[in-house]
Amino acid sequence: MGKVIVVTSGKGGVGKTTSTAALGAALAQTGLKVALIDFDVGLRNLDLIMGAERRVVFDLVNVVQGQAKLSQALIRDKRIDTLFLLPASQTRDKDALTEEGVGKVVAPLKEKFDYVLCDSPAGIERGAQLAMRFADDAVIVTNPEVSSVRDSDRIIGLLDSKTVKAEKGEEIGKHVLVTRYDAARAARGEMLGIADVLEILSVPLLGIVPENQAVLRASNLGSPVTLNEPTNIAAKAYLDAARRLTGEAVPMVMPSERKGFLDRLLGRKAA
Repeated sequence: MGKVIVVTSGKGGVGKTTSTAALGAALAQTGLKVALIDFDVGLRNLDLIMGAERRVVFDLVNVVQGQAKLSQALIRDKRIDTLFLLPASQTRDKDALTEEGVGKVVAPLKEKFDYVLCDSPAGIERGAQLAMRFADDAVIVTNPEVSSVRDSDRIIGLLDSKTVKAEKGEEIGKHVLVTRYDAARAARGEMLGIADVLEILSVPLLGIVPENQAVLRASNLGSPVTLNEPTNIAAKAYLDAARRLTGEAVPMVMPSERKGFLDRLLGRKAA
């Protein structure tokens, strides 16, 4: 029996979909069988980031409404045999999903896959609640900004009250993934430090992904950064986070300020 993990956030634009793709690919690279579900009905971006937009025939709504079989809608990744995608519908809205229908999709995936990653729409409305409904664990993606962290705190409240596990009196595993972290800006007080984020959310830290152009490059190329540039610092952060998700003890690496050539030159002169 596999594990269902919802990748969620209160605020949009924090890197939730890119994180879903990167973590999913990283898990699949180790030989685990992984399914990614795009719950962002009406927008559908996960297929773009996975480079599968031209291969979409059926989607999540088609399966929920009985218009297609799950096997027909799942798209196998061309780069990793154990990685699959269930895309969202681009022409429907979130009202097309029902709790019963989502349950009938998630249950068989949980039986066949080691990990099922649910890419949730941002916010606290119906779509987000359906994405987290059957989750065993949650990855809460946040930027080190006050508004993003505050919205993430609201998501934690939903995870502790609106999931099936919570209603059974069981605890859902929660992990915070800090994205777009800039050590220099944090040092200048322009964004929250990691300690500040953890103090506010009181959730274990899964990883720290630094602000890096490689993430944007990979998304534009339709490839998770963990596949496109695996030696990049951001990709390594996602790879380590994926290992922690499986229970492996991986030391946390704090991204440091990277000085440019001019900064180093001026630093030498000042010394």
